Amino acid sequence: MSSVKALQQYLETLQRCGIKEIFRNQTNKAELLLGLEQKYSGCTLCKLCEGRIKLVYGSGDPNAKAMIIGEGPGEQENIQGKPFVGKAGELLDRMLIAINLKREDVYIANIVKCRPPGNRNPETDERLACLPYLMEQISIIQPRVLLMMGLVAAQTLLTTNQTMSVLHETTHEFQGIPAFVTYHPAALLRNENLKLPAWKDLLRFQAFYESL
Repeated sequence: MSSVKALQQYLETLQRCGIKEIFRNQTNKAELLLGLEQKYSGCTLCKLCEGRIKLVYGSGDPNAKAMIIGEGPGEQENIQGKPFVGKAGELLDRMLIAINLKREDVYIANIVKCRPPGNRNPETDERLACLPYLMEQISIIQPRVLLMMGLVAAQTLLTTNQTMSVLHETTHEFQGIPAFVTYHPAALLRNENLKLPAWKDLLRFQAFYESL
């Protein structure tokens, strides 16, 4: 895909999501993201707001080269207002350390910003309601690579119904940004057999990240 076509598709997606501005001031990214987090803290666009304790907007380095995108907050995330802070978050930290990264080196966000009841997968209308917030974050941070963790993140952003076993084998592109797919840490906690393929995914991601 040419860079011009990729940019055109990116702008069209932002427009469909209702985003009218692209933020380019590099020095004020952190302040801007904090302001948007506060602005959206009372969001009522979908029914997930009914169980919200805290909006889980995102966290990490606003100038990060890599964004990690999960599916949605769990119980501890809902309490603390930060993504990936429960057992899955502890595993994510270890996964990052294994490829010479720290949480502080990346920016982490989810497809939806409020916890689905019982940690179920977010429904289509919930994903669509939250997607403009994520697209706005991407437009601000301008990452050079994405790591999509879990089927919900991958299927939503890549607009596909392919299975994880297919998706994680390939390097994708999202609005001109190279994108890698791997298993969600929560899935690895449930099924140890997934750890080896996830490790191979991380190594491919690491090789690309270190080439940037």
